[in-house]
Amino acid sequence: MDADIFPFPDPTDLLADTWHRRLCTVTDWLVLSGDLHQDPELAELQVAGWSACGITHVIDVREEWSDEDVVARHAPEVSYHHLGTHDSGRRQADDWFEAGLEAARAARTDDESRVLVHCHMGVNRGPSMGFRLLLEDGWEPIAALEAIRVARPIAAVLYADDALRHHLGRIGSETTEGARQLAEVESWLDDHPIDVEGIIRRIHRTAIR
Repeated sequence: MDADIFPFPDPTDLLADTWHRRLCTVTDWLVLSGDLHQDPELAELQVAGWSACGITHVIDVREEWSDEDVVARHAPEVSYHHLGTHDSGRRQADDWFEAGLEAARAARTDDESRVLVHCHMGVNRGPSMGFRLLLEDGWEPIAALEAIRVARPIAAVLYADDALRHHLGRIGSETTEGARQLAEVESWLDDHPIDVEGIIRRIHRTAIR
């Protein structure tokens, strides 16, 4: 792929499964990853790693699973928010983004907080919620997408347009400028594609749930 078009690590050249559960720091307060391992001992080690990296709050956006009890058992100091949603490709509800913003606001009352947002693989739902949190933090849409992709090359951010629509609706910018930003996001995603099916297939070979 042309480096001028894709100035980020190319996930087709990476072992996608090694990114599945890797903590990917987007900002000093926002971290993206996949979920906990299904093996209890490995999950315990992961939670310890989260704590060691300063994670204070977890936003888990998987509809299909929750590890709240695991985190409570091994890291009771970490606040856990389960905001499950689908990954069917359909629109994400405004209520889901609102819940994510509320959880992040609660977390960021402390300057030392670090928020981990994750779904199952860290490809679509988690990065899309992370994108929404960056918009709320004042980031421009394209800069936010670039920061996420640099930090986590397997992030497809499938629901970025839903996140931006929600943001524009909240700030009252559903205007020509909002339409321009939506078009820019769509164009950026088209110009910076990743092999989502291949990434998911490689992760499935080693992951388990």
